[in-house]
Amino acid sequence: MMTGRMVVTRPTNPHIARMKSLSFTQSRSRRLTRWRGLLMVILLAIPAFLSVSAARAEPIAEAIDRIGGNVLFLRHALAPGFGDPPQFAIDDCATQRNLNDAGRAQARAIGAYMKRHDIVPDTILSSQWCRCQDTARDMAIGPFSTHIGLNSFFNGHVDRGHTLAALRAHMATIGPDRLDLMVTHQVVISAITGIAPQSGGMVVYNSHTGEAVSVPLSID
Repeated sequence: MMTGRMVVTRPTNPHIARMKSLSFTQSRSRRLTRWRGLLMVILLAIPAFLSVSAARAEPIAEAIDRIGGNVLFLRHALAPGFGDPPQFAIDDCATQRNLNDAGRAQARAIGAYMKRHDIVPDTILSSQWCRCQDTARDMAIGPFSTHIGLNSFFNGHVDRGHTLAALRAHMATIGPDRLDLMVTHQVVISAITGIAPQSGGMVVYNSHTGEAVSVPLSID
């Protein structure tokens, strides 16, 4: 008489397979959700990052921060010609070399640029020459006054030594926490900073250390 073990087999529960499949699908879904969330955070952060980078890249502010600048020298905007006519009179614009239409447009564009980037001088000074005053006026960023230390000695209309002495005396009063915009001439900027900017060109200057940086502006 033969006896044998009874083998009991249990049928596969179809619900278990479905549950395993569902668990795998849910796990993958959670991972995808986490990745999507991370990607969304990155995408949302990009504009802010680019904005901060752009702000840091603004050349005037960057130069001011880098050298502790407290003076912005600005050469007057485009004024065709060379020097001033022989009949020059400081109180008569008709006897001087003046801004043309392109120069006035350039001055307005520089002013708009400074407003757009929140560059606000504490004081705005100008040479007594009409082309400098017109540049300061057309920039429309605030009231200005004239200063003899910014006048042009190129044609000998004023004394070079007296002019630069007056300018240096004024700059000695400008604290490190201030910012003066000075609209003047190439000869004055070159004498102080050693840099000869083009018309409408700007130089950031530290009046206490003598450091200077020429600043290119994108004003298109």
